[in-house]
Formats: sequence, C-alpha cells, structure tokens
Amino acid sequence: MYLTVQETAEYLSMDEKKVSVFVLQGRIRAIHDGEQYLINQEQFTTHFEQVEKYRLMIDEYLSVPIPEDIDVKDED
Repeated sequence: MYLTVQETAEYLSMDEKKVSVFVLQGRIRAIHDGEQYLINQEQFTTHFEQVEKYRLMIDEYLSVPIPEDIDVKDED
C-alpha cells in the first residue's frame, strides 16, 4: 500500500518535513508520480519488527533479578 508523505508522517509519528527530507536524502524509498511522492508502507515492517524484538530483549534483561554478591558481609 502506498502512502503520501503526510500519511507516512502520521504512520511513523514524525514531522512531515522530516519525512520529506528523508525521502529526498534517499533514506526512505519513494516514487514520484509527477505531483507527489508515494511511499510503500511495507518498507517499514522490518524496522518495526526489529524494534519490537529489541524491546522484548530489554524487558527480558531487566526482569532478571540481580544475584547476591558473595563478598557482602553482614555487619550486625
């Protein structure tokens, strides 16, 4: 599915001007139909999958309890 620059900005929660700059820099692939740039939405699926994977890895890492230090002495 192809989106306009405005729709892509809403989809990515970014500023419309920033999306336009990324298109002009070639960081976001787009097709120019003579009037506007059209951006294929599927190119962002891999990015969102990787972000989700890393978020799950971080959550898993943070959920592991810190082991007790064997060098800690009880000073009662």
